[in-house]
Amino acid sequence: MTAFRTMDDLGDIAGKRVLLRVDLNVPMAEGKVTDATRIERVVPTIRELSGKGAKVILLAHFGRPKGAPDPQFSLRPVAAAVEAELDHRVDFADDCIGAEAASEVGEMNNGDVLLMENTRFHKGEEKNDPDFAAALAANGDIFVNDAFSAAHRAHASTEGLARLLPAYAGRTMQAELEALEAGLGNPKRPVVAIVGGAKVSTKIDLLSNLVKKVDALVIGGGMANTFLAAKGVDVARSLCEHDLAGTAREIMAAAGAANCTIVLPVDGVVAREFKAGAESETVAIDSVPEGTMILDVGPKSVAAVTAWLDKASTLVWNGPLGAFEIAPFDAATVAAARHAARRTKEGLLVSVAGGGDTVAALNHAGVAGDFTYVSTAGGAFLEWMEGKDLPGVEALRK
Repeated sequence: MTAFRTMDDLGDIAGKRVLLRVDLNVPMAEGKVTDATRIERVVPTIRELSGKGAKVILLAHFGRPKGAPDPQFSLRPVAAAVEAELDHRVDFADDCIGAEAASEVGEMNNGDVLLMENTRFHKGEEKNDPDFAAALAANGDIFVNDAFSAAHRAHASTEGLARLLPAYAGRTMQAELEALEAGLGNPKRPVVAIVGGAKVSTKIDLLSNLVKKVDALVIGGGMANTFLAAKGVDVARSLCEHDLAGTAREIMAAAGAANCTIVLPVDGVVAREFKAGAESETVAIDSVPEGTMILDVGPKSVAAVTAWLDKASTLVWNGPLGAFEIAPFDAATVAAARHAARRTKEGLLVSVAGGGDTVAALNHAGVAGDFTYVSTAGGAFLEWMEGKDLPGVEALRK
């Protein structure tokens, strides 16, 4: 049983005004939505609430308008994209509080869907101002939060509202919380984490938390070079934070104390420049030629990763193993991702992945749909993995 109130706890909502916090912070070009993934994810929640006769009032932010109305950050163009995905009329209100909002809500019939203007057009949103939260709450009877990606911020429309109205997790939020619980909260062991990306400095809290929770931590990407250098390996011109060698050694020591195996590359694919078609070669990790950069882990390192995946019951993945944007430096990430996907499809692995580069890498490998759960939440996903409480989630606890 989930530790959070979900839509299963709602009861009869016909005629009720449901304030539904969603993530509509989608990429736009020339007034059109260019990637509707985030909209697609909240459609099931909107449909369920509308289908049960609720008056569904969508609250969302878009961009960074700095607490004042700004036409370039209006949600009006997004309403059309929501309507198209939902296949249901979506009305639009030019404000999220005040007389304008109240008038639009007052005209709603059961099952109607209304999108309010950008909550960040008001300074009170990001300040979690109680008066602003109360003004939002005035238009609702129930609050449903389906924006896990905004749950790490204590804003009025994510945390403040949950203190003023009966509050529940939407279906997307519920799926995310259940996936994360399966990944790190109460996982089936052994647990393997793959963490890649450019810099250790952006993931110190994440690595420090993971070594206490997983059985093996695979470190790839540019950040692996910092760990290798901390062990005395000459990484030549590779991306490396030499000033964090002490931090890397502390993390390795903490892993040892927690019986967590740290898996570092034993070979690498090196080149003198990072560009398509650059001449590259695979070398042992302690034989990186002067003047070259490690841009991917090599086949022996991939074999070590897949061997751990074969032992694992749970995988948590954040960050690519190499510079996957350009071939051939995508080979290791693609191979490991496809191996994890195959194990998942065979029912042998629970695989949870998240973070912008990770989603892009799994899509590049063609396996994002084969993982148990892929989070699009970015910062909130990372903070959860770091072991931090998320204000918007904590407000939904039973």
